Amino acid sequence: MIRDERRKRRRTRKSEDSLFSTPQHQGNVFVVSLAFADLVVAFYPYPLVLYALFHDGWALGNTQCMVSGFLMGLSVIGSIFNITGIAVNRYCYICHSFSYSRLYSYRNTLLFVALIWLLTVLALVPNFFVGSLRYDPRVYSCTFDQNVSTSYTVAVVVVHFLVPIAVVTFCYLRIWVLVIQVRRKVKTEEGPRLRPSDLRNFITMFVVFVLFAICWAPLNLIGLAVAIDPSHVVPRIPEWLFVVSYFMAYFNSCLNAIIYGLLNRNFRNEYKRIVTSVWVTRLFVTETSRAATEGRSMRSKHSPPPPPAPPPHNNNESVRDHVNKE
Repeated sequence: MIRDERRKRRRTRKSEDSLFSTPQHQGNVFVVSLAFADLVVAFYPYPLVLYALFHDGWALGNTQCMVSGFLMGLSVIGSIFNITGIAVNRYCYICHSFSYSRLYSYRNTLLFVALIWLLTVLALVPNFFVGSLRYDPRVYSCTFDQNVSTSYTVAVVVVHFLVPIAVVTFCYLRIWVLVIQVRRKVKTEEGPRLRPSDLRNFITMFVVFVLFAICWAPLNLIGLAVAIDPSHVVPRIPEWLFVVSYFMAYFNSCLNAIIYGLLNRNFRNEYKRIVTSVWVTRLFVTETSRAATEGRSMRSKHSPPPPPAPPPHNNNESVRDHVNKE
């Protein structure tokens, strides 16, 4: 009985940890959208940054610079908008569970994700009119120039950082209040309940948000200070501080996969499976090639030597022998 109960608990915990385990977790489409936003910079802008770094400057033309800067901004703003969407989704799922299924049906969830990317593109369009996407030799990349337009820089910091941070903070504070109330309240059939998987998923996304805020706060604060008083602030900002804050911000795209692996059992299992399959495949290919090489060498050792070549045939000698015999 005890073993059966333990097995049942393990199965329940494993099913609860699944990313798309139930229809109620369709909101995790936002997580896939966030992963896509993180991967955008890895396929195009970052290789160009490495190219500029190795060549000590940008040598790919203005068009490539504009495209690289646009995709960089698409990844950044798409990430914070998706993190905001995840926070609102978790807030509705935990604090307003009765209306969650109606609000976040599969169709509505896809529409919300499409709306996030539409707002992301609209937030980037003014860059082409202001001319704020430029190559910055300090960071070897085409990125948003904070010194081009004061009003636009303030708008970017407010829309891209301050408003999403305020919304996400409100959502997670309300969730934490509910979690504390549920833990203190006597468990009854009518009282609100939280499954362990819901709490673990909430903690995972909360850590994602906290690290995003930590990584992006220095660069946004520098941009806000530059926009408010550029003549006095710009000369006082050390170049190393800007470079560190810039790469600290863009390093955030690499952290989400690590967070998922550390805090979610399913991600850890998938990571192990991928690494194991790659390693086993590599060993199989190595052993197969080694066996083929050894087989060829063994065949060359044990094969009989070729028969001696017949003596060269000389037509004149054969005619002479025939005449002598006669």
